Amino acid sequence: MAKDKTTFTCTECGGTSPRWLGKCPSCGAWNTLIEQVAEAGPGKNRLSAPQGYAGLAHAQPVMPLAAIEAQDVARTPSGIEELDRVLGGGIVEGGVVLIGGDPGIGKSTLLLQAMDALQRAGLPALYVTGEESGAQVALRSRRLGIDGSQVQLLAEIQLEKILATVDATQPAVVVIDSIQTTYSDQLTSAPGSVAQVRECAAHLTRMAKGTGIAVILVGHVTKEGALAGPRVLEHMVDTVLYFEGDTHSQFRLVRAIKNRFGAVNEIGVFAMTEKGLKGVSNPSAIFLSQHSEPVPGSCVMVTLEGTRPMLVEIQALVDSGGPSPRRLSVGLDKDRLAMLLAVLHRHAGVACMDQDVFVNAVGGVRISEPAADLAVMLSITSSLRGKALPRGFLAFGEVGLAGEVRPAPRGQERLKEAAKLGFSVAVVPKANAPKKPIEGLTIHAVERVEEAMNVVRGMG
Repeated sequence: MAKDKTTFTCTECGGTSPRWLGKCPSCGAWNTLIEQVAEAGPGKNRLSAPQGYAGLAHAQPVMPLAAIEAQDVARTPSGIEELDRVLGGGIVEGGVVLIGGDPGIGKSTLLLQAMDALQRAGLPALYVTGEESGAQVALRSRRLGIDGSQVQLLAEIQLEKILATVDATQPAVVVIDSIQTTYSDQLTSAPGSVAQVRECAAHLTRMAKGTGIAVILVGHVTKEGALAGPRVLEHMVDTVLYFEGDTHSQFRLVRAIKNRFGAVNEIGVFAMTEKGLKGVSNPSAIFLSQHSEPVPGSCVMVTLEGTRPMLVEIQALVDSGGPSPRRLSVGLDKDRLAMLLAVLHRHAGVACMDQDVFVNAVGGVRISEPAADLAVMLSITSSLRGKALPRGFLAFGEVGLAGEVRPAPRGQERLKEAAKLGFSVAVVPKANAPKKPIEGLTIHAVERVEEAMNVVRGMG
């Protein structure tokens, strides 16, 4: 089969060149030419003039949106509850999932376990590995205790051979590990290049939509933690999952960044064991440190991750600094920490301008919502004064620059989760105060930062 001609297109101006050049001949930009398969030239079936679109293709029937019957998307459970939570209930027929994460964090381990569970449930699964040999994957399966698995394995990186194998075996689910090692013969660039990644992902996506086979792509990440390759890769797929967590810790988080079939920002929590990744049913236990006695600088908050409320301990350490005091936060927004310190000084009279301030969200979790503001401010105040907050205490709420405490979404669910885990005292925004009392939980509703500080001082 003859190869299609290739051309090089500038990402800045759209100009083309028959060969790769370091500098675009049209706009002069450097390193902007990417390889593409050249389109066929004008022919009898090509449009040769601005008018006459009817000669190119026949008009297709249209219908009003109200006349289309909406149907729920059928999902097949993967056999791993925490993974199903992030996927929105399970594997969707014809769905394309992209999962990325740092090397060695557990992507291949989790997918091999999921494929084995699907195969045992009666869904034929194909695992395509481009980074390891078949013997290496078999060794991992033996370590995971699934060495008797009937999952079909293919060690191949050429796209055309992979598509031919999928067409011949007709699996229900295909894993491509990884998309950066896959290449197409239609392009001359090396595997992992922008053109190869985009072209291979496009072919696999079209195959999934045309045949109903679910495809899971494993993607590499850059030094900054973003998925490597063109941004269009994330637009092509239905679901984008990120593996988070420290490789030195046993706990891993899988977060949904995009999901056309479920909630965004949903997370699944796993623990790495000798037998692979195991789901954690009560993730709040991970993010709460077990202190025998309350300690200064510690405050618990309830954060929302997708549809799941989770209790997380916020720890702060305030220590005397030099002429240029440091502000450091782990798991929280650094710029927001500087803003909260200014609000704390202006509206609550707590000055930290000559102090080093360190804030940490326990367990490696990342909190992006502003509902952590009140807990951060109370933990900083507790550390500065050397006085611990009462046992069973928690707080949440967004703090504005004017010192007001704003409500957090789904406050009732947060409070019920806290009461379920045995917490007894809560400082929350007034708008989040429940109309009916929650058994075992004393709630202090506040409207301003100074009110929250006064409530805490009154507790001794």
